[in-house]
Amino acid sequence: MGLRRKSRELALQFLFSHDFQELSDSPEAVATDLELFCQAFDVGAKSLPYGRHLIEGICLHLSEIDTLLAEHSHNWRVERMSLVDRNILRIAVFELLYIDDAPAQVAINEALEIAKRFSIEDSVSFINGILDAVQIALPK
Repeated sequence: MGLRRKSRELALQFLFSHDFQELSDSPEAVATDLELFCQAFDVGAKSLPYGRHLIEGICLHLSEIDTLLAEHSHNWRVERMSLVDRNILRIAVFELLYIDDAPAQVAINEALEIAKRFSIEDSVSFINGILDAVQIALPK
């Protein structure tokens, strides 16, 4: 498993926990919560920098990311999506929007692989459909 995959999985686990506990998305709260998360769980030092970048960026741009997800997830409100699927989508959309060295197809494929590991079988096609729609809508 590649380093970025581990970082994405770290981000997913943190964001899931953060979302589940309904914690604040302020930069200060996220930094504190991430520090506590890293102390409580075996977080690889090599995966932390990119994982932190994803977590902080997603929390900073959460409204924009969720708006995009809402626009492209027909018949599904973002708040009704499973916590796992919603946060896999957030990671991929953040990468599509803000990470220049992660090609769109890589971000989408990584999201699908992580969904296969952490979510249910039906979620893979659900996530793929939404990410394809988001990718098509983004300026080239």
